[in-house]
Amino acid sequence: MAAKTQDLEAPALPLNEAAYLPGVAYDEMFAPGGAVRPHYDPLHARMSTLGGAELAGRQQTLERSFLLQGITFTVYGGGETTTERIIPTDLFPRIIPAQEWAKIEAGLTQRLLALNLFLADIYGEQQILMDGVVPRELVLGAPSYRREMQHIFVPHKAYANVCGSDLIRCQDGQFAVLEDNLRVPSGVSYMLANRDAAKRTFPGTYRAAGVRPVERYPDLLLATLKSMSPEWRPNPQVVVLTPGVYNSAYYEHAYLARLMGVPLVEGRDLVVHDNMVYMRTTTGIRRVDVIYRRVDDDYIDPLTFRRNSSLGAAGLFNAYRAGNVVICNAPGTGVADDKAVYAYVPEIIRYYLGEDAILPNIETYLCREPAQLSFVLANLDKLVVKAVGASGGYGMLVGPHASQKERDDFALAIKADPENYIAQPTIQLSTAPCLVDGRIEPRHVDLRPFILSGEKTIVTPGALTRVALKRGSLVVNSSQGGGSKDTWVLAEDHHANGLGGARP
Repeated sequence: MAAKTQDLEAPALPLNEAAYLPGVAYDEMFAPGGAVRPHYDPLHARMSTLGGAELAGRQQTLERSFLLQGITFTVYGGGETTTERIIPTDLFPRIIPAQEWAKIEAGLTQRLLALNLFLADIYGEQQILMDGVVPRELVLGAPSYRREMQHIFVPHKAYANVCGSDLIRCQDGQFAVLEDNLRVPSGVSYMLANRDAAKRTFPGTYRAAGVRPVERYPDLLLATLKSMSPEWRPNPQVVVLTPGVYNSAYYEHAYLARLMGVPLVEGRDLVVHDNMVYMRTTTGIRRVDVIYRRVDDDYIDPLTFRRNSSLGAAGLFNAYRAGNVVICNAPGTGVADDKAVYAYVPEIIRYYLGEDAILPNIETYLCREPAQLSFVLANLDKLVVKAVGASGGYGMLVGPHASQKERDDFALAIKADPENYIAQPTIQLSTAPCLVDGRIEPRHVDLRPFILSGEKTIVTPGALTRVALKRGSLVVNSSQGGGSKDTWVLAEDHHANGLGGARP
């Protein structure tokens, strides 16, 4: 379909740094001085041969395919402002060379191993708390700490079976962990959809680049979930538990269930009898062995947690405690991705593994500490402040971009409840080229790889690259207007092999 051309006269083609103006942040495509980074050579060459109308046409085709597939998410604005949207997706993939990915893979594997050991410890003997490595009150007082999980056996000590850690590339080009997501991380369906779209948008460049595949993720997820069931259940029944169609990630729940070939159920589809979990089917009830739950802890069982919840199943936690069903991720994993506990992850890694963290943390100030609180209040115009229990970009202040009134209001909230806030320096996230209003412009990005942990730990060789679509914005969350793009992890660094001529 031909694109409108009146707003497409200015695409910066041929693409070069002078026209692109990447700014002061690390740019994924251009090195300082204007040279194209070697692993971007093939894509850059291809982009430079396409006119604005052609690029816009490909972008429209991509967006139409997302619309037809119903790839949506829900933005909660409260009351009537809650809306369902197609996630904005950019056609240009982000490329990560093999050597860089090897470090990311090792760092994420190390990190999840340590965090699972941490969870096993704090729900067991609590040795790390007795040794004073992490403050006892920080862990046991966290809202996401579940006393009900004390001394419950979890197969392979794998509490977090699906993890989506958020990485950023700092101005020095090195990756760092911004936060961990160990509860019910979302976004993997967009990673898979983006890959499908990118393969159709730049088929020749994709085939020639040696991109590592992500399409096996559903099979690997299913194998991970099955590995959590007792050995005496040779063909365990796995289900995906969703809160229902009104949940922001319902599309992803249905998508993963379909790709894994397992039932998608809601709480009302489950029944617990004699500490066994069954699902209702058209042919009767069938036993359930593993539940990949996309329901928060509070709502999975009204008899144990929130009593007014209708999203889970009554008696489910007792069946879990009896070892007759496995819940993935395990209840109570959220305490390990608490934004205050995050500050101690390097020490947690050193404590359990005797190693330094391969991927560093971002410097973090804990407002619960009086000296750090004073520093934060005096530097709100320079810091990013986050509510410990919030996610999705909610409950956050980006100091340099906030008004004085917003900073004053946040200062009052911090003073009223300092234990609920942490702060970090404002990091200039790296930028990557995006097609915006007919022009190729830099936009800030982060990276959410997905790690599976069961009998084995597997880092998917790809990721969801989230994009801050507003010029200059550092907020990449889809709920705050962010978008996404595909991430190409190269199998080997073979940039100088003439791939720039790949077509189309």
